[in-house]
Amino acid sequence: MFERKTKSKTEVCCMTISELIEHKQKQFNDNVDTEDDCREKFPSVGPMLATKLGGFCNRKLLLKRLPILQWLPEYEAGFLIEDIVAGLSVGLTVIPQGIAFAVMANLEPQYGLYSAFMGCFVYCLFGSCKDLTIGPTAIMALMVQVYVGSLGADFAVLLSFLAGCIILVFGLLNLGFLVQFISMPVTAGFTSAAAITIASGQVKSLLGLPGRSNEFVDSWTNVYRHFGETKLWDAVLGFATIAVLLLLRSLRTKWSAVGKYLALSRNAVVVIGGAVLAYYFSTVGCSPFSLTGTVTPGLPPVNLPPFSTVLNNQTLGFSEMTAKLGSSIIAVPLIAILETIAIVKAFSKGKSIDATQELVALGMCNIFGSFVSSMPITGSFTRSAVNNNSGVRTTLGGLATGVLVLLSLGLLTDTFYFIPKSVLAGVMIAAMFFMVEFHAAAEIWRTKKVDIIPFIVTLVSCLLLGLEYGMLIGIGLNICFVLYMTSRPSIDQAMLRTSSGIEAMVVKPDQSLIYSSIEYLKHKIVKMTDKTQVGTVIIDGSNMTTSVKVFRSSDN
Repeated sequence: MFERKTKSKTEVCCMTISELIEHKQKQFNDNVDTEDDCREKFPSVGPMLATKLGGFCNRKLLLKRLPILQWLPEYEAGFLIEDIVAGLSVGLTVIPQGIAFAVMANLEPQYGLYSAFMGCFVYCLFGSCKDLTIGPTAIMALMVQVYVGSLGADFAVLLSFLAGCIILVFGLLNLGFLVQFISMPVTAGFTSAAAITIASGQVKSLLGLPGRSNEFVDSWTNVYRHFGETKLWDAVLGFATIAVLLLLRSLRTKWSAVGKYLALSRNAVVVIGGAVLAYYFSTVGCSPFSLTGTVTPGLPPVNLPPFSTVLNNQTLGFSEMTAKLGSSIIAVPLIAILETIAIVKAFSKGKSIDATQELVALGMCNIFGSFVSSMPITGSFTRSAVNNNSGVRTTLGGLATGVLVLLSLGLLTDTFYFIPKSVLAGVMIAAMFFMVEFHAAAEIWRTKKVDIIPFIVTLVSCLLLGLEYGMLIGIGLNICFVLYMTSRPSIDQAMLRTSSGIEAMVVKPDQSLIYSSIEYLKHKIVKMTDKTQVGTVIIDGSNMTTSVKVFRSSDN
């Protein structure tokens, strides 16, 4: 007989200490035997690829990979009006945004519109989230600006094709789970830093200053150097644009119908207003604003992506172009995946999402987009919110958005000449206000204070070193945190006493052990025995799996 002492109570158990040890040994052996039987067998890459690719002939998988085949037979006529209204609302948002994103990426304005329609059509076929809209975004424009710079539009289009191929391969190999290794604090820190960097880069255009703005530090250095050259009317119009946008945004909760539609189309309202104002001044022989300038009219030609180009009177082949793109070939698809999956999760309302299908859809959007001179595209937070608030029912709403963009390319490009740059900068800055995730920082602090460290480190690193390096630093730090927690398991301790007065200590780790936690466990056991002066220690391995073998081998 022995007594089991805990902090809360004392239990009397009808088992001798020797029987208890034998019982624990039997459990240990059973775990090892089960482990041998249940060891996961990983298939070789060849058969796995054959299975994945060959499976597309399967009808069930075809329905999964083409979600439109699932919902189109059940489509109701009443859905059509709602989808068209939502699609047009998104179109009124993406047209001014697309122009602004292209200017931000150091591309000609029409490339923003080239990037805004093909993703709508392709996602209608392959997409599984009715609210998500694919197209140009501020983060992608910033990445193009950083990596492509003055290399030219051909490099941006090729980057779209390569990013699409990488994302598609990730989807076909079911690698969407890798996104789970990037924690919420890291993602929130990256998104906030990107928003601050983008807004900082637009201050130059808001004030009508010369020079270029790439990263956060460069942007404010340029503003400091040229602040004395501020153009008064550009600054007045830019700040007025921000104020009007914020005012119109607030109307969606104050006025029922009128306020809602003004709020949804607020970007189009301020851009049209700015263009009309600039046109009026031009008719009286006055040009107080910096204007967007000529936008190439007409639809883009349908061609293969540029696998060669001419730069500085020198012809570059595919290998030279990819060498100049450098790490952007990895960074751009990674960030595109993060942005898209984050939006899908936000609008899933707790339902499970098909990350693999979203990767397939995003990859196809970028690949097909590169055939019409699109820069890299991904999911848009702003336009997806507009889509959701407009009452979209299916991804068919994207067709209305794409058609509206095509009509603007064919009919309205002459009017784009008069859009003031400060208005486009105001549109960008106002959108960034709501991308800085201060609420996420507060939530992290309330739930788990230690997670605020990856958030702050990612945010500061992205601002000072650049988005791609900041993201890598954040991921690396987060992995270090995970490894540290894994190597420091919590250990439960209980004392056993036999009827003859012999004491034993039962030690139970709360998780499986890895090689880095073995020495820690030994150290804790030694400290416990020194403190309690117990000569017998029983290790309860009921929470261990494969690590029991590691622990056994460490004794040899």
